[in-house]
Amino acid sequence: MVKPNQKIALITGANRGIGFEIARQLGARGIHTLMGARDPAKGRASAARLAAENLGVEFFHIDVADRTSIQDAADRIDRQFSRLDILVNNAGIAPDGGGSVMDVPAEKFEAALITNALGPLLLSRACARLMQRNQYGRIVNISSTLGSLTAMSAASAEEAATKVPAYRLSKAALNAVTTLLAMELKNFRILVNSACPGWVRTDMSGEQAPLSPAEGADTPVWLATLPDDGPSGGFFRERKAIPW
Repeated sequence: MVKPNQKIALITGANRGIGFEIARQLGARGIHTLMGARDPAKGRASAARLAAENLGVEFFHIDVADRTSIQDAADRIDRQFSRLDILVNNAGIAPDGGGSVMDVPAEKFEAALITNALGPLLLSRACARLMQRNQYGRIVNISSTLGSLTAMSAASAEEAATKVPAYRLSKAALNAVTTLLAMELKNFRILVNSACPGWVRTDMSGEQAPLSPAEGADTPVWLATLPDDGPSGGFFRERKAIPW
C-alpha cells in the first residue's frame, strides 16, 4: 500500500545488478519502487527478494526496446498512482561482442541505440508528463565514461582497444538525451542527469570489476534524491562532475 505523498520511483532493468541495488537503496529510503523488467519471472523473483527485506517494492513489466510497452507502462503508472517522482533509466545492453567500429554489424548498432538511447528517451518523455503535473521529478540516465566524447578523443592505446563501439555510441547518444531533457524540463522542478556507476561487478561487466553493485548504485541514488537546488544537465561519477 502506497502512503499519501509517498514518492514513487520506476527503475528499468531492476531485476539484477546495479538496477537491483538502486531499487534496494531507494526502497530503504521509504520510496515506493517499481522494479521494471522485461522478463516477468525474473522481475517477480527479484521484487520478492527485496519485499522480504520489508522494502516497498513491486515488479513492473516493461521492455524499453518496445514502444508499445513503454507507453503501456506510463499509462499504468498514471492509472495506478497518478504520479511518478523518480525515473532511473538503467536497462541497457552491450551487443558488440568485440570488433571495431569498422566491422561491427549494423544491426548491433541499431539494437544498442534502441535499448540504450531511444527507449530511455521515449520513456522519459512519457514519465516527464506525469512529473510535470506535480511540478517535481528526477530522471537519472545510467551512462558510462565509455560514452564520453572527451574520454574517447583522449584515449590511450589501451583504452582505445576497448572494442564496444555500438555500446559507446549509444551511451554518447544517451548523454545527449540528458542534456536535451534537462533544458526542456528546467522550469518544472525536474532534474535530469547522467550517471556513470563505474566498473561494477555485474553480468555485463564481469567478476573482475573492482566495484560492488551497491557501490555502483551510490551516484545514481544520490542523483535520484537530489534537493530542488541540485544540479541538472550534468554527467557524474562518484558524485563528481565528469566531462561529456
